[in-house]
Amino acid sequence: MIPPKIRVLVVEDSVTARKHLVSVLNADPGLAVIGEAEDGKRAIELCRSLRPDVVTLDMMLPLLSGVGVTEYIMAYCPTPILVVSSSVNRGELYKTYDALAAGAVDVFEKPSGRDPDGVWERGLVAAVKIASRIHVITHVRGKLASLNHVNGAHIAIPGTPRSLIAIGASTGGPAAIVDILRELPGNFPLPILLVIHIGEPFSSAFAEWLDGQSKLRVRYARDGEAIPPRGTPGVLMAPPGSHLVTAHGHLCLKNSAERNSCRPSIDVLFETLARHHGAETVACLLTGMGKDGAAGLLALRRAGALTLAQDEASSVIFGMPREAIEMGAADRVLPLDQIAPTLLDAAREPELRGAR
Repeated sequence: MIPPKIRVLVVEDSVTARKHLVSVLNADPGLAVIGEAEDGKRAIELCRSLRPDVVTLDMMLPLLSGVGVTEYIMAYCPTPILVVSSSVNRGELYKTYDALAAGAVDVFEKPSGRDPDGVWERGLVAAVKIASRIHVITHVRGKLASLNHVNGAHIAIPGTPRSLIAIGASTGGPAAIVDILRELPGNFPLPILLVIHIGEPFSSAFAEWLDGQSKLRVRYARDGEAIPPRGTPGVLMAPPGSHLVTAHGHLCLKNSAERNSCRPSIDVLFETLARHHGAETVACLLTGMGKDGAAGLLALRRAGALTLAQDEASSVIFGMPREAIEMGAADRVLPLDQIAPTLLDAAREPELRGAR
């Protein structure tokens, strides 16, 4: 039996670019473009009436921006959205991050004109097919501020002093990370090390953008800097194309081979933390495709860390957390809205955790 074609809605205000997208997608026997929109308002109308399997979305649109379109679709008719954007224009780059935070599943670079024949086209088709397999959830950003403690519940954590948070994420990660960081106060005492998989053309300014979404300062880690001690708020990210590791109390950036087809790799960071800072660490593995981070989370758990994995219901893709859970790497499996409260609890001094 021939599988049904993946139904695609193309949203792009440039007639030339839109025709090219439609031509590339329709040329694949597994895809069918069922609608075209030249502005944000029309995009929403067609998404509601046609119910496509995937939306390809430009960021710079008349009437309603790509971010506004993403927020509406993810709130009222959740559909996998692949942002097709440019990494050259800084304004468009920031809007791309906003769309990922609002629930878009991935981003794909617009053609540069320098790619060999057929390379960009094959990449676009592959990205659309991957996006179509992602089960998206309703994502209403207005709910963020109300998710401090579900039903007032707190999670008791044994009295091990913690001095460091490590977080890893991939597909769906920008939205999940924003959700978590917005729930942490500006004086959150544990420094956070973060590895997230974002395509390199779009990762250059991600730390700067994330800094604007959080009360905590966010920046890329620098090679050789000291690991911040407890009481030093902030988020240090692995920069694009470099593994982040710890050695002798310092952070190091390595350009060694990819791990799980990733550089930076979550496993690389988690495993070095397990060797040097296991019992001091709280580690969290969030939504993402593949298995990066699972083995590292297990190493951390064996070294005495508190290990958390995002649950299936709140994950955009349950690949990485599932791998970790199945190998017994997670102390706790939590919905996204319980992760920040758990980090807040873990940051309390051990003698204060039981004083409630």
